[in-house]
Amino acid sequence: MKKKWIRIPLVIAAVTLCAFAFSSIVMVLWNNILPAVFHVGAITLWQAAGLLLLCRILFSGFKGRHGKWRGRKQMFGQWQEMTAEEKEMFRHRVHCGRC
Repeated sequence: MKKKWIRIPLVIAAVTLCAFAFSSIVMVLWNNILPAVFHVGAITLWQAAGLLLLCRILFSGFKGRHGKWRGRKQMFGQWQEMTAEEKEMFRHRVHCGRC
């Protein structure tokens, strides 16, 4: 039981450290590339963190971790309903692309 309580602060520390590291990378890249190319201003660490959050919202949405599993579960159900010929045609299309 004690191991569970030790894990929680470690997870919080790891998430905080990763957020700080990614925000730092975004800030350094932005401040070294974009002002010279597009003549925009430099950003702070908090602005970089906000930019990462904004990109997460815009490009990933709010589905969370369970959204991908539902799609896989649905796809597995469709796969079970396919005949052997349909499965073979699907494999061929995936392997060859659009040929």
